[in-house]
Amino acid sequence: MAQASVPMIVAGGAGRRAMADLLNKAGKEIKAGDLAGAKRHVEAILHFDPEYWPALYVRADILASQGQYQLAIQDCNEALRKYRGFVEASSLRATINVYLGKYAEALKEYNYLISLHPRLVTLARVLKQRAWLQSRCPGPAFRNGQQAVKDAKAACILGWKDENTIDTLAAAYAETGDFNSAVQYAAQALAIKGTSREDSKRIQRHLESFQQHKPIRL
Repeated sequence: MAQASVPMIVAGGAGRRAMADLLNKAGKEIKAGDLAGAKRHVEAILHFDPEYWPALYVRADILASQGQYQLAIQDCNEALRKYRGFVEASSLRATINVYLGKYAEALKEYNYLISLHPRLVTLARVLKQRAWLQSRCPGPAFRNGQQAVKDAKAACILGWKDENTIDTLAAAYAETGDFNSAVQYAAQALAIKGTSREDSKRIQRHLESFQQHKPIRL
C-alpha cells in the first residue's frame, strides 16, 4: 500500500512481502545512483521493523556511499547482532574501517571472513578487498604485495570481466615492483566494455602511475 510518496507497510505475511519489494526497489535505485530514493524506501522498512537486518545492511551501504562512516558502522553492527553469519555486512564493515584508517581491524575481519570459506562470489569479493588493502595501504606494515597478487588472481577467476578486480590485480603487481604486469592488467581493465566514465578515469590514472613505476596508495 502507498499513501502519497510514503510507503505504508501492513503487518503479517503481506507486510513481509511489502518489505522485500521495497528492498528490491532500493537496490535498483542504488544501482541507478538514486541514493535518496533508496534511503527513503529503506527508512520505510525500518520504520515498520527497526530490526530487519537486510534493510540495516542496505542503509549502511547507502550511508557509506555518502561518507557517513560511523553511522554505517552502527548499522553493520546492528545487522550482525541480528544475524551473526551475515558475511556481506561484515565485509562492508571491514571496508568502511579501511576508509577510517583502522587498517588492523579491517585486515583482521577480512582474514576471518576468508577463513569461513563463504560462497565463491562472496569469497572473490573479500579476496579482492584484502588485495586492495594489502597493495595500497599507506601503512607499510599492512602491505603485502605477494599475498595481494595471490588474492587478486584468485578473485579474478570469477571476475575477469570486472574492471575493478583486474585493476586490483594491476595494483598488486605494482606493489611487488612488477610494473610491466601492472601496466598490462591496467590496460586490460580499461578495455572492459561498459565501464563507467568515473572508473575509466580512475584506472587511467593508475595506468599512468604504473608507467612511471609508481605504486598506488589509498
